[in-house]
This record gives sequence, structure tokens and C-alpha cells, in this order.
Amino acid sequence: MTKRIVATVSALLIIALGCGAGFWQLTRAHTKIALAANLLARQQMPILSANAKTWALEEASERRMVARGQYIPEAAIWLDNRPRPIPAAGTTSSQSGFYLMMPLRLTDRDEVLWVNRGWAPRNNENRETLPPIKTPTGIVNVEGIVFAHPGKVYELGDGRPMASLDKPKIEQNFNLVAEGDLRGWTQAPFILREEKVGMEDGLLREWAPLTSGVDRHYAYAFQWFALAVCGFLFWLITGLRQYRRQGTGNRI
Repeated sequence: MTKRIVATVSALLIIALGCGAGFWQLTRAHTKIALAANLLARQQMPILSANAKTWALEEASERRMVARGQYIPEAAIWLDNRPRPIPAAGTTSSQSGFYLMMPLRLTDRDEVLWVNRGWAPRNNENRETLPPIKTPTGIVNVEGIVFAHPGKVYELGDGRPMASLDKPKIEQNFNLVAEGDLRGWTQAPFILREEKVGMEDGLLREWAPLTSGVDRHYAYAFQWFALAVCGFLFWLITGLRQYRRQGTGNRI
């Protein structure tokens, strides 16, 4: 009797764990799908102009925006440990590299807009060797999508930028507010992720869709639900075997 109680409690725990984790994975998948649908809907709204006025993050977030200005390459920030957004054709492993964050001084406005210009591969032999990229001189038009930040990775420390203003920097994460305080700039409260592809500037802008990983969540959910089913079947089969043994013993 005691063994049966232990088996029942163990089975219930496995079933609860499997079902809970499975539903959690399904929730994550559905959340990604909803976010992607919302992003697509906002991108289909009229394109904003960064030069028209000072936009709030709530107004511009996930909207398409065009900005006209001049890059400030000496203030660029290279964000390290960023995998290639979409793996190269024929490969499955992610390649490590950088996101290039570069400020754009807007024309006809005393304001700076930080632009995520794209991804570039890292030199595996020397991390300090920055990828060779080209930056257009003069006034340029940049079109992309507005985000609050370029994405974050785990890092040690407080994430404050190094007090160096005379050369590009390698950072783990991008702190928009701290950069503005450090340089004394008036900045837009968001970043613009450039979307233009086909430019021969050494950068890739083939961004991964927000729904990437949905299939993986469904696969994980299936595994967790399978674990719950196995727990139930184990409890059922062991119970039937014990019942048969007890029935055989009573007949003898």
C-alpha cells in the first residue's frame, strides 16, 4: 500500500511538471506569434520622419522611420557577442560577431539618432580587430524600424560606457541614456534598426523574424507533454501489475 502511495504521488508530480512546462512553452510560442503580428501591423502604418519632430518612444516604437543626417563614425559602438541574425546558407551553427551602433546627427535639428547599422563577423584570432566596414560621408537617408534598444546580452558589471570619446568602443550592451549623458547630446529616446539590404558596406541586415524559435517551443512542449503521458502510463501499468499479483495471491 505504501509503495502504491509513493508511486501515485511521484506520478502526479511528473504529470504536473510535464503539463506545466508544456503549457508554458506553448504560451511562449503564442506570445512570439502575437508580437510578430503586432510588429507587422505597426510597420504597415505610415512611415515616420525623424527630422519632423522629437518623437516619444511610445509614438514611434516598432514603426518604420526615415532619418536624414550625417553619421559620426568616431563615436561608433561595437556590440560584442551578437550571433549572426540568420545563419549562412548551408550552416546551422550561429556565427559570433558585432552589431554596429553609430550616431546619426539629424539635419535641421539639434538631435542625434543612434542607428543599428547591421551585423559584421568577429575576428576569431584577435577580438580587438574590428571588421572592415564602409561609412558613407555627407548627408544620408536611413530607413528602418524603431526599437527601444538593440537587444541585450548577459554582462558583468554595471554596463556603464567607458569614458572614451575619441575612438570606437567595444561594449557588451548599449546604454542609450548613459551615452547621452557622457557626450552631452540631445538624443532620440530610441534606436533605429536599419533595414536596407544590398549595400556593399561590409554589414549584414538580414534580421531574424520575431517568430524565430516558435517551432522549437512547440517541440519542447511536445517533449514535456510526452513526459507527463509517460508518468501516467507508468503509474497505470504498475498499478495494473500490482492488482493482478494481488488477485493471483487471493486465488491461491
